[in-house]
Amino acid sequence: MDYIIGIDPGNKETAFCLVSARTLAPVYFIKEENEQCLTDLLSTVQAVGLNNCEVVIERVASYGMAVGAEVFVTCEWIGEFRRAFKNVGIELHHIYRMDEKKTLCHNPRAGDSTIRQALIDRFAYGVPNKGKGSKASPGWFYGFKADVWMAYAVAVTYADMKGG
Repeated sequence: MDYIIGIDPGNKETAFCLVSARTLAPVYFIKEENEQCLTDLLSTVQAVGLNNCEVVIERVASYGMAVGAEVFVTCEWIGEFRRAFKNVGIELHHIYRMDEKKTLCHNPRAGDSTIRQALIDRFAYGVPNKGKGSKASPGWFYGFKADVWMAYAVAVTYADMKGG
């Protein structure tokens, strides 16, 4: 396997990040409306080869707190992604946000900003601009924003949990 695709699903938009399984370097990423994202995900998997990547999505977990309708719509979209990948013969793996917190931050109370900082410390420690670089000199995280960070965290966590 050469690639891992991490998916951070949402109720309206989803982000995914194609990552080198060997170096964990981000190769391609995008955040867009769910239907278009699903189409682009399937195209990306076809481009890198069905047997050449593992696909992992963040699954919703309940911790006893009340949730809004957006969470249930996100769950429906996770099911749509699972079905679409199953139809092309790919098992969609999953992790939970708690896995990311514990694996990347060693702290179950970590938030998005803590996860982001853990990734920066690991892959761009001491690099100016949090490893983003510039258009003229792109860094490890060039172009990353919002949910792309979390999609990348999904892929890195999966690799770490697999022992990759």
